[in-house]
Amino acid sequence: MRESFTAVLERNRTLAGGFATEPYEVAWAAEARWFVRTLERTGTGTLMRVTTQVSPDGLHWCDLDPEREVARRPRHLGVVRLRRLAAAEGRRRGRGRRRGVGEGHDLPRAEELRGAVMDVRRREFLALTGLAASAVALGGCATPGAAAAPDGSLRAAFGQPVTDLDPYNAGTAVDEASLIVKRLVFDTLVRYEGGRLAPGLATSWRRTDDTTWVFDLRPGVRFHDGSPLTARDVVACVERTKAVKSAQTALWATVKSARADGDHRVTFVTDGPMGTLPVNLTLLFIVPARRVADPAQKRRPVGSGPFRVTGFTPSTNVELARFDGYWGGPAGLPGISMPFIAETSSAITALRNGDVDLLWPVPSDQLREVRGRRGVRVQTVPSWTYYLTWFNCGRKPFTDPRVRRAMWQALDMEEIVGKLFGAGAEQMRAPIPSTVFGHAEQAPYQHDPGAARAALRAAGLGDGFETTMMWFDATGPLARELAQSMISAWARIGVKVRPQSIEKAQWLQRLNSLDWDMELQTNTVTTGDAAFTLGQLYTSKANRMGYRNPGLDAVLAEAGQAAEPERREELYGRACKTIWDDAVGIFPAALTTAYGLRTGLTGFTPAANNQPDLSTVRRNP
Repeated sequence: MRESFTAVLERNRTLAGGFATEPYEVAWAAEARWFVRTLERTGTGTLMRVTTQVSPDGLHWCDLDPEREVARRPRHLGVVRLRRLAAAEGRRRGRGRRRGVGEGHDLPRAEELRGAVMDVRRREFLALTGLAASAVALGGCATPGAAAAPDGSLRAAFGQPVTDLDPYNAGTAVDEASLIVKRLVFDTLVRYEGGRLAPGLATSWRRTDDTTWVFDLRPGVRFHDGSPLTARDVVACVERTKAVKSAQTALWATVKSARADGDHRVTFVTDGPMGTLPVNLTLLFIVPARRVADPAQKRRPVGSGPFRVTGFTPSTNVELARFDGYWGGPAGLPGISMPFIAETSSAITALRNGDVDLLWPVPSDQLREVRGRRGVRVQTVPSWTYYLTWFNCGRKPFTDPRVRRAMWQALDMEEIVGKLFGAGAEQMRAPIPSTVFGHAEQAPYQHDPGAARAALRAAGLGDGFETTMMWFDATGPLARELAQSMISAWARIGVKVRPQSIEKAQWLQRLNSLDWDMELQTNTVTTGDAAFTLGQLYTSKANRMGYRNPGLDAVLAEAGQAAEPERREELYGRACKTIWDDAVGIFPAALTTAYGLRTGLTGFTPAANNQPDLSTVRRNP
């Protein structure tokens, strides 16, 4: 009996140059059809060419068919059909993946690719490409448009795909995977070292009055293209960051202006007292002023960091080469290759086999596959990364805090977190992890399904209700299992939650447009300071989850202005209590990040923010 499956691989995406969809597992598909719809195009002679690639492991990709031109005219559909070729009997079985890869020139805006995979069988592996025959042949397959990192490079795999490298792209302003690469390619004025603020491009800074900060820049710094880095570049980057509406917008709202006082001094003027400016500057990535709005920065950006980009295919791989002109001295290895391996078990196999040198995060339920294995060791660190489930507080029935609290009371969070994560996480007692500055422990919501049902009756929902929850599986370890555990518990109080496991790009778009009922994600307090999450996510102006509370706005505003740590900590403690008591979201677990690495590596330090400095890593001779 023939079966078919359908999945949206990309939607509402602006394309320019080479691109690749996220990998899609198709097991033993005999036929696939890709539907491409062009909604808008710019210029004349718009072209789109699509091919299909296959991979047995998510690391190595080979073209399966020739490029074909599709979707010439707006609002028309183009179809690429992929038929199964005869496969020799007796071929070895294995797992297969497919993805769409395209190349465009002056490409259309807002593409939608839909793959329909048919006739699913376990009869044969995709031997037609020779994938089952030789790993050597696989190693020779290259992603179109990507130049490999130099020989001897570090091979590092993170659990989420990198979709964009532009430091000012609104959709990836705080995206964890993108930040990992950005910290290797770009510099910031201030950085974290050992949990403390330390000089980066700025050698020193001072607050001259309540509304003025002065930063002195490091002389002699050059970008990857050889041009000198000056205060004018910093000013241009500040202005660009303020102009782009993103998850960082709230961080810069108080900055009135930045000016260059000579080549090596930048003066910031704020609307009022702003004690968090040095912390916020750990997220301001500096590029040449002439490139702040250059579309090429999405794929082949220019920065001043220890590595430069040599190749990038979105959601697939990033290739970096050491920048020998780096002001901090050359990195320990000649480059870094960062493949995205969608399936964790495949990533662990790659680590154990030596195909990758570093893998993180390793889910707690799979640590046994890494610990004690020859040639591999594990390092762990309590992280700034945690799971949250937000309610869309601007959409009924979640406009009512009684309903939100009932959803939390339905959950036995201690049991869920303990069974799923074990030592890999701790149950949260506040809306931020306990290791973050500003954390204040709150009384946990008690598991009480009877009280939850009573609260729903009081809210006029005695018969329960239906809603949805969206997430993308790669958001964090055991995401699907966590979602299913909560959905099952909610069903027992009469709330039917339809799961929506979607692609990351679609999830980001819907998240930012508030097109959801509930959503599950991991979030990282990138700066280690409550100002980064509480101060920018929960204000009425930010409107990240439809929640508005003028009293909380006032507390967060004062916390952002205060310079004294004791006062800031007190204010963020009050903010923790308000967010917790109003049940703006559910905060299940703060994760312990486990890094799996080959024993031949030295100089690696695990990072609480999941963004390790890989420039210090070396390989034993």
